[in-house]
Amino acid sequence: MPRRATGDDGRFGRRSPERLTGRHFFRTFVRMIPYTRKILSNGLTVVVNRDRASKLAAVNLLYRVGARNENPARTGFAHLFEHLMFRGTRNVENFDLPVQMASGDNNAFTNNDYTDFYITLPKDNLETALWLESDRMEGLDITAEKLETEKRVVIEEYRQRYLNQPYGDQTMLLRALAYRVHPYRWAAIGLTPDHIERATLSDVEAFYRRHYHPSNAILSISADLDEERMLELAARWFEPLADRHSTPEPIPQEPRQCEARREEVERDVPATTVTVAYHMCARTEADFYTADLVSDLLAGGDSARLYTHLVKERQLLSSVNAYITGDVDPGLFVFTGQLLPGISPEAAEAAFREEIEALQRDAATEYEIEKVKNKFEATTLFGELNVMNKAMNLGFYEMLGDLRLINGEVARYRAVTPDDIRSFCRRTLAPENSSTLIYHAKQQ
Repeated sequence: MPRRATGDDGRFGRRSPERLTGRHFFRTFVRMIPYTRKILSNGLTVVVNRDRASKLAAVNLLYRVGARNENPARTGFAHLFEHLMFRGTRNVENFDLPVQMASGDNNAFTNNDYTDFYITLPKDNLETALWLESDRMEGLDITAEKLETEKRVVIEEYRQRYLNQPYGDQTMLLRALAYRVHPYRWAAIGLTPDHIERATLSDVEAFYRRHYHPSNAILSISADLDEERMLELAARWFEPLADRHSTPEPIPQEPRQCEARREEVERDVPATTVTVAYHMCARTEADFYTADLVSDLLAGGDSARLYTHLVKERQLLSSVNAYITGDVDPGLFVFTGQLLPGISPEAAEAAFREEIEALQRDAATEYEIEKVKNKFEATTLFGELNVMNKAMNLGFYEMLGDLRLINGEVARYRAVTPDDIRSFCRRTLAPENSSTLIYHAKQQ
C-alpha cells in the first residue's frame, strides 16, 4: 500500500472549519481524555486510553527519531526507515498481509522530530497489531536487495516531490536560508538524494540499532478495553525485547538571528512567490500558543486578515498563508504569498510588514480573538471523536515531555490575551529576525 508522504509540520488538527458557534457550547462539551501511563522494564513508555465509543482499536508507535537526529553527511535516513520498516522481518515477510487479514489499516509518517507508525483494527484483533510492532522493533530483516529497492523508491520520491515539481524546492531553500547549524535546515527527506544513494547496508543497520529500540519509543493505545488489560497486553508483547540503549547525539542549537537574510532564485513556475520566515519559540514554550493563534488570525480562512486585505481588497496576491512549523525545537513563523501579474515582490513584502505592524500596534479585536479560540476548541472536540487521533496525540504529548497537555491545551489557548499578541509580534516578527525568499517566475 502507498505510504503517507513525508510530513513537515508536526501539528495535529490545527486548521478547522470557518463557521463556528459560541464558546460556551464547546466549553460545555469538551471532554477530558483519561489515560494510564507505564514504563516497562526495558524502557518502553506505554500510554493507554479506554474509548468506550469506538469499536476499533488504535495502536500508535512513535520513535524519537527524525531528521534532527541525522548526521549532516547522511541525511534522509529516518524517512528511508519509514519505508524499510514495511519490508518485512525474519518472522513476517509481508507486514501488510496480517493487518489486512485482521480487517485493519496501517500507515506511517516521518518529520524532522519523530517517526510515527499506526494501525487501526477491530479491538478484538488488538494483539495482531502489538505482535507486528514488537516484531519489527527487534527483528527487521534488512537485506542488500531490500535496501536497494527502497533507496530507488525514496530517490524517485525526492525527484518527483522536490526537484521535478513547480515550487518543489521552495521549502528546502527556505530552511537552508533560515537555519545555519540546526538540523531543521534540511527537510525530512534529506539534503540531497546522494546521501540515500550512498547509504550502505552497515550504515542503515547501525541507524536501526541506534534508534529503533524500546527506550526510544512510545506505544499508545486507544480502544474500548480495560486500561489494565491493554497494559498487560503491551507488556506481554514488548517487555521480552531487550533494549539497545544508546546515548543520543546532542542537537546543535541555532544561534539568535540578528540581521535580515534574503535570497532570490528564478524557476520555471507560473507565478512569483514571496516567503518571509521568522524564528520563533519551541513547541513546549508558552509563546507557542500565541504564535499559533496569531497565524490563524492572519490566515485561518477566507475571512482572516491576510486574505481579506491582500487578496480581496488590495488584489496584490492570488493566494496567501501564514503558518507555524510547530517543531519541537524553536521553529519558524512563515508568511507566504503568490503574486498577481504586475505586482512586485517589494509590494508584497511591504504589505506583509503592514499587517505585522498593525498587530504590533493594535493586536486584534475581541471578536477576532474569540473566533480563533473557538476554532481551536472545536477542532479539539471533533478530534477527540476519532480513536486514532487519541492514540496519536497521547504519543505526541508524551514525546513532548508533558502528557498533561492533551487535556490542557485548550486552556492555554484560552489564556492568550491581546497584550500577549502584541508582545509576541513585537519580539518575534522583527525585520532583523527575518529570512526572505523571493521565488521568481522565469521570464518568458
